[in-house]
Order: sequence, then structure tokens, then C-alpha cells
Amino acid sequence: MVLRSCCKFGPVLVLFQLGYVALLLLCVTHLRCARAETKTVVQKDAEFDVTYNDTVTSDNQTIYAFNHTVSRNKTEGVRVTVDILSEGAESSPILFVVRQKQAVLSFQVPLILRGLYQRKYPYAHVGRTLCQPPTRTLIETQYFFVDVSTLSSLGTHYQLRISRVDSFTLHTDKKFSFTASPSQPQYFKYVFPDGVDTAIVKVNSEMTFPCSVMSIQDIQCPVYDLDNNVAFIGMYQTMTKTAAITVQRKDFPSNSFYVVVVVKTEDEACGGPLRFYPLRPDELIDAGNRSKTLDVVVSPAISSDVYVMGMLFCLGIFLSFYLLTFLVACVENKRSVDRFTVVYRKPGVTPVSPYEYGSFADNASTLSSEAITDSIASDTNYGYMERSLESVAGRSRQESLSSIEEDDYDTLADIDSDKNIVRTKKYLCVSDLARKDKRVLSKKYQIYFWNIATIGVFYALPVIQLVITYQTVVNVTGNQDICYYNFLCAHPLGNLSAFNNILSNLGYVMLGLLFLLIVLQRDIIHSRALDRNDLNALECGIPKHFGLFYAMGTALMMEGLLSACYHVCPNYTNFQFDTSFMYMIAGLCVLKLYQKRHPDINASAYTAYACLAAVIFFSVLGVVFGKGNMVFWIVFSVLHILATMLLSTQLYYMGRWRLDSGILRRIVYVIYTDCIRQCSGPMYIDRMVLLVMGNIVNWSLAAYGLLKTPNDFASYLLAIAICNLLLYFAFYIIMKLRSGERIQCMAMLCILFTAVVWGFALFFFFQGLSTWQKTPAESREHNRDCIVLSFFDDHDIWHFLSSIAMFGSFLVLLTMDDDLDDVQRDKIFVF
Repeated sequence: MVLRSCCKFGPVLVLFQLGYVALLLLCVTHLRCARAETKTVVQKDAEFDVTYNDTVTSDNQTIYAFNHTVSRNKTEGVRVTVDILSEGAESSPILFVVRQKQAVLSFQVPLILRGLYQRKYPYAHVGRTLCQPPTRTLIETQYFFVDVSTLSSLGTHYQLRISRVDSFTLHTDKKFSFTASPSQPQYFKYVFPDGVDTAIVKVNSEMTFPCSVMSIQDIQCPVYDLDNNVAFIGMYQTMTKTAAITVQRKDFPSNSFYVVVVVKTEDEACGGPLRFYPLRPDELIDAGNRSKTLDVVVSPAISSDVYVMGMLFCLGIFLSFYLLTFLVACVENKRSVDRFTVVYRKPGVTPVSPYEYGSFADNASTLSSEAITDSIASDTNYGYMERSLESVAGRSRQESLSSIEEDDYDTLADIDSDKNIVRTKKYLCVSDLARKDKRVLSKKYQIYFWNIATIGVFYALPVIQLVITYQTVVNVTGNQDICYYNFLCAHPLGNLSAFNNILSNLGYVMLGLLFLLIVLQRDIIHSRALDRNDLNALECGIPKHFGLFYAMGTALMMEGLLSACYHVCPNYTNFQFDTSFMYMIAGLCVLKLYQKRHPDINASAYTAYACLAAVIFFSVLGVVFGKGNMVFWIVFSVLHILATMLLSTQLYYMGRWRLDSGILRRIVYVIYTDCIRQCSGPMYIDRMVLLVMGNIVNWSLAAYGLLKTPNDFASYLLAIAICNLLLYFAFYIIMKLRSGERIQCMAMLCILFTAVVWGFALFFFFQGLSTWQKTPAESREHNRDCIVLSFFDDHDIWHFLSSIAMFGSFLVLLTMDDDLDDVQRDKIFVF
């Protein structure tokens, strides 16, 4: 029964509900209309440079109408300044909308800007510059309107002022000072004058903080001039005291651009402290006074003629070394011909043309065995003993190198026994450590060259790909903080931002190639002498193996290539590109010094490069994890000391020791017999002196790293390698002179020249034009102007001088033992 009643009255209920809803909608519409009728819109004709004090509520809206005459030949800026005078305006902000012909600018006051961790900073005083639309006619009257409104029912008192900016356009080489803050950014217009295709914009300030941003944007609306949007377009970089951006006309179709300066709400991006930490998510923080006074100046950059002069200057310096090398070679050839003539004027000696073997520079290697024997017998400086070399002269060198292996000679039982006897003698001569077949050793040391060439190719290709990506990212995003250039002397070319820093690395490549040519010439001369069974080449002087020299020259060329890649976009993530082959060069130089008098027991290429790979591995770990990480420094210092002790043991015993389970027992036995039972000094005093000094240096460096934990781990690791190289080189020179040997004039000139050049090079290196250990803004405080030809800076001079110094260092290693070429190897001491 109830169900039937519901069904009967159902349509009536539905109609009643629909009527009720319609009535409600009618009431709401009526209320809205009535409310709209009560809201007042007031439009006022306003004037420039007049301050308007007014109050706005949700019931009234004010529109200020402005007009001004714009000339095509004169650009004037228009600036809107707003102040909120009422208390508690944060809860009832006012919206200002500036309507122009081709642009609309809107902002609220108080202006809320966000920092890290969503912290909010309110600003009651706001100043904005209006975007200037282009003028099509010579003189044009433009109109714009400022709408003021709010949704707050309470009245909010404000001040509005529109003023002209007479200094809106920047002029070439004229400094202009201004003040900016986070809520009052500034931007100015610059037009390229005729004949200027590149300009450098410099912004400076006496104040380090607050942190600010300088941006270069195209002439278009809107202009992004707030902290939260300045990175949206154009090129930009953070700054503390200085910023500089090089701008090219080709990047701006209108031949003009805006220079925008924005003060950030916080200083963290510039390396400053974070003063406040949020307690509540919606808490507003008073930022205090963050006004900053700055200067801006736009200067023409260098012309294309300066680029040409810089490239010619660079080529001229290094081509002069090719010319000097050619002249020295000519002089040496002439001396060899004169010496040949004097020797073969002896009675009974049949003259042979020095051209017979195809080279002037064979020196004494063109002499007959009789002449060599006479020369040796007459020379008493080294106490030569008469010795028959006829058996050596009969050796055949026609056997293929591919059929000879080092193990064919070195693993025979009697030879192994002989090694234990020979290499543990108290006084060793080079002949004791040059017993292996020369062809075997030559093949062994050539592996150094082929391995480093292979390593270079596989290392360089991804490096080049990566830095091209870096440069593309910089060009596309406009973020100048990615790369740590010297922006005051960064000359772009094409897509490269700092071409001069790349060009200055040409010296490493050219001088590395020149060194390879010099080594090749010596290698050819030596090979011809061996082919003739020349006794001087077979039994006299330091054994000549050129594989390590080839590897050193290749490493120098790769250093130039990778340093150029690093300077495409220098930063902390790719600094290893600039240092990897420096480790290689230092390691190869140490190995070459050791190989000179230890040719049979020098490390193989595989072992050497494996150790260098471990060094580079730790370099990467140090860059990524080493900053302030005490655990890493403890582990590295322990490994450094252990490696030093193991290497010292290997060098002291000439490899005649074993690292096995009985090593501790043997150490205890040696300590007991040599220190407790009888106090005896070290058997190898010279070696002990070197190793003690080396351990002192390395333990000191390990302690320094552990105590100071330097941020630049890659440079710290390089300093360890260089200190060990210099220590060993100094020891070698001292022992050479102590053994009665002499340094020839050419080698002495190379040593003195290299030392002087290294001194000047290090002076320019420590100028520190940038540093990725700090923020990009702090790094730019170290930037300096160019010093040579308005094209090269201090770091470029470091590239020039260091490449020359490395080349000179290689020549020292190549020539320092030339005085021993006529000395029998059993009279040359090992140290």
C-alpha cells in the first residue's frame, strides 16, 4: 500500500525538486548581478613622474591610463614603482596588470619570491621596467593601462608611480651605475654600433653579497627579470663581484639585446650561507635589505684581425722550435763530417764516404773497429781495460724479431741462477743489467708506444663526444655557470666559447710531434749502426731503447688534445681529462730514468699502465668522493704508504725478493741478523739514500693529505707524481756527477733552459684565473683580462711555457747520457 502511494506521488515530488533548484539558481544570479552593479570601476588619465596614493578594495577597481610619444631614434624605458602602505597586506595582496599594445605584465604586491626548501620572502616595494614594443614609424604615440584590483574586502593603501628611464640605452665603453634588489630588477638595452660584431658585457660591484644574476636576452616581450624566471631564456650567469658575457651580433637578429640584472633572494648559489631554516611551511621570512649597487659597461670585443694574429703568434712560437731543431741537426751533421774527416786522414786508413750509410749524424758509429779500439785505448778518464770486441762484432742481427721472446733467454735455469748472483752484487755496472738480447728488449719497450697510442684513441673519442655535448648544452640552455672560463678573456669562435684556451694547447701537440721526429732520427741512426755490427753501438754507452721515448712523445701530444677538450667546458666533472696524461707523462719519465741503467729489470708496459690506471681510478674517486670524506683519505693514505714501501723493497733488492707467506719470517730474520746480532750498515748505500728520501717525501705527502684533505685531489695526486719524479731526477744527476761522469754542453743547455722555463710556467699557473673548487660566481672573482695580444690570458701562457718545458725535459732525458756513448758498459755504474 505504501509502495503504491510513493509511485502515485513520485512525479509531483520530482517537479517540486526541480522548481526548488531553479529558484536557487535565480537567487544566486540575482545576487551576483546586484554585487556586480555595486563594484565600481574607475579609469583615470595619469601622468608620468606623479605619485598616486590610493586605496583598493574588492568593491572598486582603478585603471590608470598613460600615453607617451616614442621615437624610433631614441629609446626610453618606462618603470612602474609600487609601494604597499597598509599593514598585514600579505593576506590581501593587490594585483597590478599593465596592459600594453603588444605585451601584458602582471604582478602582485606584496611580491612573494621563493627560495630553497620553499621558503617565502615577501616584498612590499616593487619596481618593474616595462617591455618596449618596436616602433614602426618615426614618431608614434603609445598607450598603456595599469589596472589595480584585489579580492580583499578590506581597503589596502598603495602608492603608484610611473617614470621614464632616460638611461635605458647603454652606450659603448660608458659605465653606468644602478641599484637593484630582488623585487626591483633592472634591465637596459644595447644596440650594436656599426663595425662591432662582438661585444663583452661586464657587470661589477663592490659588494660580494647579495648574490645576483646577469642575463642577456633578445629584444622581445616579456622580459624575464625575476629570480624565479630569469633562467628561462637567453644567457645568464650568477655573480658576486663581477660577471662578463661575450655577445655576438649573429645571435640577435635585431642587432640589439637586453642586459638584465636580478638580485637573488638567497646567497646559496654564490657560495653564501643559508641564514634561515623553515619552521613552518607557510611562514613568511623577512629577507632584510638586499639592495645591491652595480656598474655595467659594454665594450667591443676583439676583431677578426686579433684572432688571426693570435693564431699566427701561436704557430710562430712552435714552428721556431722546428727551425731551431733543423739548425742544430745541420751543425751536428757538420761536426760529424769533420770528425769523420779527421779520423780517416790517419795513415793506412781507407777513407769511406760519410754518405755511404745515408746519414751525417752517425758520429762515431761510422768509424771502423780499429779506430774505435784506438779511441778507447787512448781515453783514460774512465780507466778502460783493453777488451776484445771481435766476438761481439760477429753477432748477426738478421733474425726476425717476431721469433724472439724475452722468456727464451730469461727463464733458463743457469741464467736465473746467474741473475741472483749478478743483481745482488754490491757494485753493479750497466753490463750486469744489460744481458738480455737487445732485440727482445726493443720489442718489449715498443709495447709502451703501441699501448699508449691505443689507450689514447679509446680515451679521446668519448672525451671529445662528451665535451661537444657540454658545449651544446651551454649554447642551448644559456647557462654560463656550467663551465668555469676566464670570462674576461674568453674569445668565442663558432660554437666554442673560449677558443683561445683551446688554441694555446697546440704547443703540446706540435712539440710532442717534434720530439717523436727527433727520437725517430736517433732510432734510425742507431739501427743502422747495429746493422753494421758497429762495436761502439753494441758494447758502449747506455743501451738505447726508444720505445719509452716514443710513448712520452705520444703522451705529450695526447695531453695537448685532452687539455683542449677540457677547456671546451672546464669544470670539476671533466678535470681528469686535463690530468690523466700528466700522470702518464710523470710515470713514463720515471720509468725512462730507471730504464737507462736497469734495462733488463724495468717494468713491462702492461704492469706500468695497470699501475697508472689505478692512479687515474683513485683520481676519479678523489674528485667524486674525496671532498671532506675522512674515510676516503684514510684509505688512500694507507694505500699510498704501502705502495711506497713495496716499491722501495722492489728497487732496493733489484726485484730479487718474493711477496709470499714467508715474507714476515724473512723480515724478522734480516732485522735480527743485521740489527740485533750485529749492527751492520746497508749493503747498497746509494740506493738506501734514495729510498729513504723517497719515503720521507711520500710519507710527508700522505700526512699532509690526511691532515689537510685538500679539495683538489687531482692536483694533489699530480703533485705526488711530480715530487717523486723530481727527487729521482735530482738523485740521478748527483750520482752521475759523483761517479765521475760529465754532462755535455747540449744536455746542460737543455737543463738550464728547461729549469728557467718551468719557473716562469709555474708562476703563470699559480695565478689562478678560475677554480671549480668554488661556486661559479666565486670563481669569476679570479677572472682577469688578457695579457698578450688582447687574446691570451695567464693560463694560455702557462700552456705555452709548460709545453716548452715538457719538451725540454724530454730532451734532457734524451741527451743527458750522451757523454757515455764511447764508454764501455762494464765501466758505467748503476745507481
